[in-house]
Amino acid sequence: PHPNSLNHDMTLTEFKFIWYMEYSHRMWGRLVGLAYIVPAAYFWRKGWLSRPMKGCVLALCGLVCFQGLLGWYMVKSGLEEKPDSYDIPRVSQYRLAAHLGSALVLYSASLWTGLSLLLPQHKLPETRQLLRLRQFAHGTTALIFLTALSGAFVAGLDAGLVYNSFPKMGERWIPDDLLAFSPVLKNIFENPTTVQFDHRVLGITSITAITALYLFSRKIPLPRRTRMAVTSLLAVAGLQ
Repeated sequence: PHPNSLNHDMTLTEFKFIWYMEYSHRMWGRLVGLAYIVPAAYFWRKGWLSRPMKGCVLALCGLVCFQGLLGWYMVKSGLEEKPDSYDIPRVSQYRLAAHLGSALVLYSASLWTGLSLLLPQHKLPETRQLLRLRQFAHGTTALIFLTALSGAFVAGLDAGLVYNSFPKMGERWIPDDLLAFSPVLKNIFENPTTVQFDHRVLGITSITAITALYLFSRKIPLPRRTRMAVTSLLAVAGLQ
């Protein structure tokens, strides 16, 4: 390797560690695909799937395949180096966010489908409070999803290394270089300071929304299962 290149002094053992991490991730992904597609094909052949379920199974199958394709597309971007550049080889933060977002959608859809089949839906009277709780829960879900995606931008740009103090960023609440890039919109996706700042704000907003959702749910008579879900959500958010 070129003496100016990053990690030019890496030993074979160190390289093998990284290689096996990547290899294990790929193999695990393929195993997940097989664990889904093989039983799905078997159930389909046996005629155990209803017509709506067949559509659901095909959609999830498409998502599994799409996830693998996105993973390949993401890793490929880390190898697109300019001939004379010895900068850090990194994957595109946009592709990383897409790969993570797709994984979250796939996981959520699988879990939702599984729970819908395993647990019968509670028939609750559609009160105004219940409707508001449902809307609040959906809004909170979108906020959590956005926070997780912003985390992918933090990882892709190594933005976590820019400031390591909390709640202030260095000596300031709002850092000087927050809008250093031009045009302004570019900062949200490509300026490491702005990306870390946004992730912090979204994280605090998410935990505030989850706490509010929990407190609001306490005022409504809900089934035990729903109470457990809301309490678990608050506990996991606190841990996160």
